[in-house]
Amino acid sequence: MTAKTVLIVDDEAPIREMIAMALEMADYRVLEAANAQSAHALIVDHQPDLLLLDWMMPGTSGIELARRLKREEATRELPIIMLTAKGEEDNKIQGLEAGADDYITKPFSPRELVARLKAVLRRTTPKGVEEPVEVDGLRLDPVSHRVSADGKTLELGPTEYRLLQFFMTHQERAYTRSQLLDQVWGGNVYVEERTVDVHIRRLRKALGDAHQHLVQTVRGTGYRFSNKG
Repeated sequence: MTAKTVLIVDDEAPIREMIAMALEMADYRVLEAANAQSAHALIVDHQPDLLLLDWMMPGTSGIELARRLKREEATRELPIIMLTAKGEEDNKIQGLEAGADDYITKPFSPRELVARLKAVLRRTTPKGVEEPVEVDGLRLDPVSHRVSADGKTLELGPTEYRLLQFFMTHQERAYTRSQLLDQVWGGNVYVEERTVDVHIRRLRKALGDAHQHLVQTVRGTGYRFSNKG
């Protein structure tokens, strides 16, 4: 299974290093940022699976960054654990209201941090990312990277696979072409919007007559994955 990527955002290098060492020993990939600005750039470029975010930082605080990420479509679902030296209850509530999924007070043990991180990832990971997801006989298995229709393996290119995985883990929502570009291609890749249409056509062709109707065109918006007419 692909290692999960965790972005540590803390202005104190020794704390970042201590956390990074603990996470690497637990087989996580680690990215580091010393402030909110560089953190935001890393989030856009690398799309980490989870954010460990320090509450108090010079410039933009952790709480402000959390609010901003929850407002933006592309980062709304990014799980966040707030790190703070403050144990007061109202700060905890403020952090959770800003969209944090959990809260850990310094000093903490690396083992406690890893346990909390695993729990948040388990809670926030939709089916189709680590476990197979199935809709009307169309099955995507993220571990073997296989897609099958009624038991028969389908041949999909890497972009079509990522597109289908995104759709199957975000069903019943309409996405614009630019949202799909951000989510499937990554925020800093320059690709024209009509490229999305090309890959949608290829995906529908690969799905065949039995399942191509699941990828629906939403007029004036973009596309949606749904098994409702």
